[in-house]
Amino acid sequence: MITRVLVGVDFSEASRQALDRAGSWAGRLKVPLVAMHVLQPPAPMLPEAQIALPDPAWLHTMEDHAREQLEGWVKPYADASVIVKWGGPAEELVSEATPQTLLVVAQVGHSTLERLLFGSTAARVVRLAPCDVLVVRTEQAK
Repeated sequence: MITRVLVGVDFSEASRQALDRAGSWAGRLKVPLVAMHVLQPPAPMLPEAQIALPDPAWLHTMEDHAREQLEGWVKPYADASVIVKWGGPAEELVSEATPQTLLVVAQVGHSTLERLLFGSTAARVVRLAPCDVLVVRTEQAK
């Protein structure tokens, strides 16, 4: 039995469509809707580059900004909540899911180059999730 709908939002148009679909499912199932955005920590491009830790105040500001944006996106959905985390999008979404979650992701969110280099978040979520996954096909994916 599904007890909540969790949707990944990266602020792309594709993820807006996934949020709409997730909101519809949450309403039909009469379960909470949770929208999640994952911030990816800055990393050096070259292995020999020295890692400089970002200013904690700057990181906190980024989290606050993402949370505000996400809260704006979920306003149309009654009783929706938001989560903002740092890490890898697929891994964080999967870690937040339980077997009773319906996990919703968009098929397309970022550039073709990013998908080629790092793989699709949706594909990793499908492979790793402990629950049912709804992959929302968008106009961009056709």
